[in-house]
Amino acid sequence: MNPTRKAYLQLHSSVLLWGFTAILGKLISLSELPLVWYRVVFTCLALSFIPGVLKQVKNTHRNEILKLAGIGCLVCIHWVCFYGAIKYSDVSITLCCLATTSFMVSIIEPAINKTKIKWYELSLGLLIIPGVMIIVHVSKLYITGIILGLLAAFFAATFTVLNKKVIHRHHPQGMTFIELFSGLILLSVVLPFYLHFYPGISMHPTSNDWIYLLILSVGCTTLPFVLALHALKHLSAFASTLLVNLEPVYGIILAIPFFHENKDLGWMFYAGTGIILAAVFLHPLMNRKFGIEKVV
Repeated sequence: MNPTRKAYLQLHSSVLLWGFTAILGKLISLSELPLVWYRVVFTCLALSFIPGVLKQVKNTHRNEILKLAGIGCLVCIHWVCFYGAIKYSDVSITLCCLATTSFMVSIIEPAINKTKIKWYELSLGLLIIPGVMIIVHVSKLYITGIILGLLAAFFAATFTVLNKKVIHRHHPQGMTFIELFSGLILLSVVLPFYLHFYPGISMHPTSNDWIYLLILSVGCTTLPFVLALHALKHLSAFASTLLVNLEPVYGIILAIPFFHENKDLGWMFYAGTGIILAAVFLHPLMNRKFGIEKVV
């Protein structure tokens, strides 16, 4: 199979699995920080049982470990903002805010890599802005959730670009373990302060929470994270994040039978969502026309 086509298939599979993360985040009764802490603990445990992972970590140079550790912290901050957005708003609004990641990548990637901004990426990114503005306009009661959702998009854009810079020097499984274990250290340091300022927060999952956390950690984190890193070897950071924008489609569709959110969201919300998704489908067409996308 063509490497690029295989990469798109791997990433699309990841996005499908990620579509369930928002649903599980809503179902789990824990608040955002304890939820992410448990998610990362279970994910690191699952990764440690994959043959060769710990050896890959041991063979990684110290300077590279520090770089990956920084990226891993951004990943975990992204997750805290993401689940915070779900708790303060709902699944559909959070996922639509997350779709602004591609616009942020179109600016962040050239800044980090010191390259020129690509007009077609910026144009598609800008196309998403009116969609987000419509969603914000019809969802004013959820402004805290919207802000957290946009922060989640910013951190997602940043760690995607940084991962793209280092992925070719590492094996995806070992890289994932280093990043998430580093994020776990950060969360473990912050957690006592969080519980001190919010004494009513529970750290004790219910029986259902344990089941949801295991599904979230193994099926919706370990597997898709590794698949996405494999795909990133053959796709640009922008192409990757634009495809990840399909996550709102899956999430919103899944939210309907689980939470009946469609009853609370009018036609303007779906018009905004449609604008966002239009950019997703325009990107491969523009690539084909201008021949910009290359296998790396």
